[in-house]
Amino acid sequence: MAIVGAGPVAQRLLRSLAARPANLRIFGVYDDKAKSLPRACMGYPIRGTVDDLVREAREHHIDTVIVALPLARDRELVETLNRLCLVPVHVRLCPDAFGLRLGQVGASHIAGHTFLNVIERPLGGWRSIAKEIEDRVLGALILTMIAPLMLAIALMIKLDSPGPVLFRQKRYGFNNRLIEVFKFRSMYTHMTDANAEQLTRRGDPRITKVGAFLRRTSLDELPQFLNVVRGEMSIVGPRPHALSAKAGSLLYQEAVKYYDARHRVKPGITGWAQVNGWRGETDTVEQIRKRVEHDLYYIEHWSILLDLKIIVRTILGGFTGQHAF
Repeated sequence: MAIVGAGPVAQRLLRSLAARPANLRIFGVYDDKAKSLPRACMGYPIRGTVDDLVREAREHHIDTVIVALPLARDRELVETLNRLCLVPVHVRLCPDAFGLRLGQVGASHIAGHTFLNVIERPLGGWRSIAKEIEDRVLGALILTMIAPLMLAIALMIKLDSPGPVLFRQKRYGFNNRLIEVFKFRSMYTHMTDANAEQLTRRGDPRITKVGAFLRRTSLDELPQFLNVVRGEMSIVGPRPHALSAKAGSLLYQEAVKYYDARHRVKPGITGWAQVNGWRGETDTVEQIRKRVEHDLYYIEHWSILLDLKIIVRTILGGFTGQHAF
């Protein structure tokens, strides 16, 4: 758990939590005014600003953040919530900051205190277990079934052009952690682009004859089932993007304000954006914005039935067509 705010509201909260022994581990206190504050608040270290909290939430196991900022800092409160929605944490507001009394609806009870639920961690509780079982069991089953096809594709690649069968690329995974994504190599070895600094276009001369077929049918993505059984990816989820992928001249993170919010769940082999036609080139900011919009819809409306719907639409043709090349 982490606390945002180091003023009187946060001090009262920390004093009260200390007086009520509970199974709580407070990682630290964060405040955008950290440079002008003491090193500790009620005995807990002030570890930095909210940006520092976002960074550390990606490096450490912080599952809940309690925001204890006074109403007078309303603009800072809004900006804090906007930043915290980019990481997979529960966010709770301390009602004492606003003089509120809350009932049972929309509230959490921690160590005798009631907090207003503001942001929920995606796929929490049983949902994360169900998703994990879906990925591990279905992923292993599919990988076993497609193994002969993958061997045939590997042979085709070897006969078509010299070089390795697999292409490995660093991409952003869950919580912005870097993962190595596997694909069948579809470009000539000396022309591969590890960071996707150059957009792939229709008729791209870097693509081999076999590679063109694999990309058009999305068979080049099949090795990502290895990522699924390794626990790095899901079958369904927001597609992982290369580190230098751009919309026009802007990095995706620069083009879309809430881009990183799609990393609150594991990336997927297929997703809601892809089966709705949002794949292929990203020449404009609007194209990546639409993808992110669909990704966030998926995260907010996840269910096993939605996953099955996406898988069926993918099998029936959601991953082929005019946007696949």
